[in-house]
Amino acid sequence: MFKVGSVFIPVTDLKKAKKWYEELLDVRLIDEWEGGAGFYFPTCQTQLGLVQVEKPQPSEFTIKGNKKNSYYNFLVDDIDKAYSHFNRNGVKTSEIEEFGGMKFFDFIDPDGNPFSVVDEVEGSPFHRDEVKKMQEKY
Repeated sequence: MFKVGSVFIPVTDLKKAKKWYEELLDVRLIDEWEGGAGFYFPTCQTQLGLVQVEKPQPSEFTIKGNKKNSYYNFLVDDIDKAYSHFNRNGVKTSEIEEFGGMKFFDFIDPDGNPFSVVDEVEGSPFHRDEVKKMQEKY
């Protein structure tokens, strides 16, 4: 019944952010409105919206102490390729880490918004193929 339609990211310079997200995440422009722009990913249904704000807004939450977590992550099929792409283009990233077989790294957009890039573990109940099997049973 419900599914995620769009994810919105606060940006202070819409023109700069549009170019950055198009070049780095390969999103494609759908349309613009006053103070925002909507994009689609070539390989999934979830859309991405950039919304102009006056000052940076948090795009993460605190788990415990200083440990933070982004509200969502980006999935990739080849994490090494994505990591190299970001680094070749001067994007600030963490090192690639592994957790339970899953590989991930974090990156920062021009507004300081932190996000994670994840390469899922095949066979994990959270892998998109396993989720798809659960969806088909429903």
